[in-house]
Amino acid sequence: MDNPMRRSCGPEILDSLPHDHPDAIHSRRDLRLVNAFMGNRRWFARTLPGLVRPGERVLELGSGTGEMGVALNALGIPVDGLDLCPRPRDWPAGSQWHQADLKGFQGYGAYAVVIGNLIFHQFTDSELAELGRALRRSARAVVASEPTRRRLSQSIMALVAPVLGANYVTLHDARVSIGAGFQGTELPRALGMDGDAWDCTCPSTGLGASRMVALRRP
Repeated sequence: MDNPMRRSCGPEILDSLPHDHPDAIHSRRDLRLVNAFMGNRRWFARTLPGLVRPGERVLELGSGTGEMGVALNALGIPVDGLDLCPRPRDWPAGSQWHQADLKGFQGYGAYAVVIGNLIFHQFTDSELAELGRALRRSARAVVASEPTRRRLSQSIMALVAPVLGANYVTLHDARVSIGAGFQGTELPRALGMDGDAWDCTCPSTGLGASRMVALRRP
C-alpha cells in the first residue's frame, strides 16, 4: 500500500509556457495519451447523458485545446468551454467559448451542469472553496476526473512517460499533478459539496483517476 501523502499544490510548467510554444504543444500531445490511458473521455461520455436535462448546456472548466468538448458535442452532449486559451479552430460553431479565468468567471449562473477534467487539482483548498461557492449558487451537478494522489502513480508515470516520448514538461507536471490530486471525498469537501444538500460519489480507478459526481438533492 502507498504511504499517506499530504496534498501539495505546485506550479506546472505548461501553465507558464505560451500556448504555441513547441514544448507546450508536445506536452498537450502527451496529455492526450494520458487521458486516453485513464479513460477520461469515455467516462464523461458514459456519465453525462443521464445527468443533462433537455435544454441544459454543460460548462467544461479548463477546456484547453477543446478535444474533450469537441468529442462530447459530437455525441450530442451540448458542451461550452471555459479557458484562458483562445477558442480552438475546430470548436463547434453552435457552442460558446468563454476565454476567461475560471476563478473570476461571471457566467456560472447559466450552467446547471459543470465538468472538469484534470483541472481541479491545480487549485489550493482555499481556491477550491471559493470556486465551490460560485458553483453551488446554480449548479445541480458537478462532474470531475482528477488524479488520485498516490506515490505509486508518480512512480509509474516516471517509468512509463519516457517510453511514450513525453517531454520534460510532462514529466515534471505529472508528478506535481498527482501530488495535488485527491483521495476519497477530499474534492467535494473542498468545494463545500459534502453537506446535506449534495449526494457525492468519489471512486478511484486502478488507472489513477479519482472520479467525482456531485448531485444537488431535490
